[in-house]
Amino acid sequence: MSKKQEQLIFEFIQEKQFAKVENIASALNVSTSTVRRKLSALQEKGLVIRTHGGVQLNDTNNYFPSFTFRSHKNSLEKKKMALAAIKLIKNGDLIFLDGSTSAFYIAEYLKEFNDIRVVTNGIDTLSLLSKNNVTAYSTGGKISPTNRSVLVGEQTANAFNNYRADIAFLSTSSITKDGGVFDCFEEEVSSRRSLIKNASKVVLLCDSTKFGGSGQYKICDVDDVDFIISDSDKKDYFDSEISAEFICEK
Repeated sequence: MSKKQEQLIFEFIQEKQFAKVENIASALNVSTSTVRRKLSALQEKGLVIRTHGGVQLNDTNNYFPSFTFRSHKNSLEKKKMALAAIKLIKNGDLIFLDGSTSAFYIAEYLKEFNDIRVVTNGIDTLSLLSKNNVTAYSTGGKISPTNRSVLVGEQTANAFNNYRADIAFLSTSSITKDGGVFDCFEEEVSSRRSLIKNASKVVLLCDSTKFGGSGQYKICDVDDVDFIISDSDKKDYFDSEISAEFICEK
């Protein structure tokens, strides 16, 4: 319940951008002392900033929010998508995971499988897999200067080229109506393209906020992936019929 309270408070602040302690307590029917404790925890994680009048999100001066911030955003939807994603995995699979927060949620459930091997460029994902005793391989590479939870560069892309995965999971910052899949981190595009090229099955993780979102750097087209997993039914979003199988996990 404690973790759920923290999540609810964070989501309330996300919606309002700025809130007073008393308003949060009233809206969520919890005590002000509970709100203050949870805000202290959220501030330690770098998600919010306490001010004299209340609290605000800690992404106002950062064009690229931190991994911790992004992992908390739409967390319920990402957990549901992860549960749908693992239904596509079999014991013994070699899996690619990109460095996204959506893929990070999948990593949490991989300890339930036998003989799973994972190749990833996600630094936080590697740490989680290690904690859960899942066999994992780092792609290597340099730490991205704009998304410091991810390894990027030629070494990273080449590492994905050295394997043939049974299934690959990747995320995106936006999907356009004509089927373009885009990202906001230029340096991650090459590794995602290598990931797609070297997997037998490719799964795109895309919560409902990504349809029509913003992104400058094209990764691929939706027809380059086999499955699209989302928290909302968006099959009719596209201008024309797509070949990828759409899995909606509400």
